[in-house]
Amino acid sequence: MTDALKRLSDEGVAIWLDDLSRKRITSGNLAELIDQQHVVGVTTNPTIFQKAISEGDGYDQQLADLAARKVTVEEAIRMITTADVRDAADILRPVFDATDGQDGRVSIEVDPRLAHDTRATVAEAKQLAWLVDRPNTLIKIPATKAGLPAITEVIGLGISVNVTLIFSLERYREVMDAYLSGLEKAKERGLDLSQIRSVASFFVSRVDTEIDKRIDALGTDEAKALRGKAAVANARLAYQAYEEVFSSDRWQALEKAGARTQRPLWASTGVKDKAYKDTMYVDELVAPNTVNTMPEATLFATEEHGEITGNTIAGTYEQARADLDAVEKLGIAYNDVVQLLEDEGVEKFEASWNDLLKSTQAELERLAPSEG
Repeated sequence: MTDALKRLSDEGVAIWLDDLSRKRITSGNLAELIDQQHVVGVTTNPTIFQKAISEGDGYDQQLADLAARKVTVEEAIRMITTADVRDAADILRPVFDATDGQDGRVSIEVDPRLAHDTRATVAEAKQLAWLVDRPNTLIKIPATKAGLPAITEVIGLGISVNVTLIFSLERYREVMDAYLSGLEKAKERGLDLSQIRSVASFFVSRVDTEIDKRIDALGTDEAKALRGKAAVANARLAYQAYEEVFSSDRWQALEKAGARTQRPLWASTGVKDKAYKDTMYVDELVAPNTVNTMPEATLFATEEHGEITGNTIAGTYEQARADLDAVEKLGIAYNDVVQLLEDEGVEKFEASWNDLLKSTQAELERLAPSEG
């Protein structure tokens, strides 16, 4: 084992685990990852919970109790997922305290079926924050058009937010604007801005998956030379946008009032293409004040053979812009790709949520007490 994870942390990259299950909590595995692999946060999504609840018997007792109470399947899912998030938040509480609230965070997502409904998203975010009832929770809100005003409203209420499913640079700038607008609302309401935190989850690997597919369809040598370049370039330009926004006069006025920056979080960092190094989206995205949320396989791959050589984003913006421009010149439309990925992202989480509803309903019926 190397000290790659420690070096990554020392470079200012917070290592979060992109997974959660009751078994991970009760077995002591999460505590072990915090202690030994420098993990300082956890992210969840509907797909992660669907997988956790459908595997093993760790949820049987709670499901049996919920079945006995004849709760709806939606309520059962909320009780199960918020219990896991609450327990994980308690395990991470020492990290939260030691980092003054910067890390030690656990994210839980609003119902993905609400992604295009601003008012319902705000209501759901408030409900989740109340249900989990831990200061180190982040409520995940997707960066859809309807999600942007919801982010502003929820931040304005003093609820910390993880903005998810960001693929485009334009949308990322809109997300940062929504965060600053929310802080301005919170300030008007007299809230303590230092207690409000946010990360912006910028998705990485899916960009390469989609653009590489289009490159392969073209089949030319010129096109193939650009395989595996778009996602890192896109993320590096996102960091450039972050640096611009969080050095602006508007930001500095909020910072003086106690506000904290919204850190970029690299999401979808598991490498999908076996032709690429399995730690590419970690090694190539090292910069201060960022988060990398990793699937467990990527975490251990980084520990074993990650190449952490210092800041790998500084000084790359010109090349990153050139790489994206070169992709565009091939006839691969950036705006088309990122909109498709956003739409697909919402659809995938909705599909996982529907699978979760079905499998949980089946479990409630299986464990329901017999009549009489």
